[in-house]
Amino acid sequence: MTRTILDVHVLQTVPPSNLNRDDTGAPKSAVYGGVRRARVSSQAWKRATRQAFDGLLDPAELGVRTKKAAELLAARIIARGVELKEPEAWQAAAETITAATGAKVEPPKRKKDSAARNGDEDPAPESAYLLFLSDRQLDALADLAAEALNGPGGQGGPGGVKEFFKAKENRARAREAANTRHSVDIALFGRMVADASDINVDAAAQVAHAISVHAVENESDYFTAVDDQRGDDEPGAGMIGIVDFNSATLYRYAAVDVDGLKKNLGDGMRPDEPATEPVRRAVQAFVEAFVTSIPSGKMNTFANQTLPDAVIVKLRSARPISFAGAFEEAVLPGGGGLTGGHVAAACAQLAAYVPEVERAFGAVTEESWVLRVGERTAPLSDLGTDVGLRELVEAVGTAVAGRLGPDA
Repeated sequence: MTRTILDVHVLQTVPPSNLNRDDTGAPKSAVYGGVRRARVSSQAWKRATRQAFDGLLDPAELGVRTKKAAELLAARIIARGVELKEPEAWQAAAETITAATGAKVEPPKRKKDSAARNGDEDPAPESAYLLFLSDRQLDALADLAAEALNGPGGQGGPGGVKEFFKAKENRARAREAANTRHSVDIALFGRMVADASDINVDAAAQVAHAISVHAVENESDYFTAVDDQRGDDEPGAGMIGIVDFNSATLYRYAAVDVDGLKKNLGDGMRPDEPATEPVRRAVQAFVEAFVTSIPSGKMNTFANQTLPDAVIVKLRSARPISFAGAFEEAVLPGGGGLTGGHVAAACAQLAAYVPEVERAFGAVTEESWVLRVGERTAPLSDLGTDVGLRELVEAVGTAVAGRLGPDA
């Protein structure tokens, strides 16, 4: 069976920064090829990619991952004209979410105890873990809750919602509302619901931990801050501290199973658009967001707002292929005949490695594009069609839609 797989490879230089901290506050690292490398976790770059979707997609195509889904749903229930006070709407929302996902939703004990000590009302209910629900799923659940409260089959009042969902057919409708019309981010990155594995969503995208192509040692910045109001008799700093950082040229990799993405997005397509449109939009958004995003860790401290030096996107009919092996032997500074730097040597190693792997394993590339900056990246020019970002995004979307076909 022919598959449609999208591989995205990125080389990106990041100056002094701390994109992704470990439990000690130091930049994360990993040993690869026998030397320590800078590392940015896949979770960090997935979140950055999801946040970049906000500027690329309609909010209706996105989701929210939160413990506070009951508050979000309660607001939508009230917006449907249901006459409930906020705490009653929270209760109705909690009953609806439990019916849809099996998750227990109740006020956190710590917050509830604190409210009781202070004589305050109970806080809003929360789930014990993060729930990932799309905007359209929240709307569908709000419609059901409103029906439970005021509709023909409803029982009236917030307590009636629990009775409403005791009916097997109503519980099934709630389950379906939570398991169809997935948002782009849920379709790409998946969803795990601990209490209801049948509504889990397998991720269509895989994101590797970014690693530096060269050896890295973390450094420490000892800093002092002056108190603007200090007097002449108050010498010394108002504050001192240490921030760990490193600098790196990162190899980043992600893969998208387009067929899996199509399956996840299959429901909820509008009748007035081609069947391939949701997949095309999702793939284009992913490519642009993954390429241009960067985790926000310590951004205000280091302002490490770089863009990639090179991007290679490959469309395949078989399994995804990472080219991390090109950097198993760490790049040394000064490669490519230049003084210092890792980009030139990294591009040379990657350009030599890719055709060797593809030849050895008969890995066919259906289409390939290269976005690159400057002469240092020239060795990569033979790996695909030379494009800018806008051309890359459009070409990938068109190619994917073409492979899926008009009746996909």
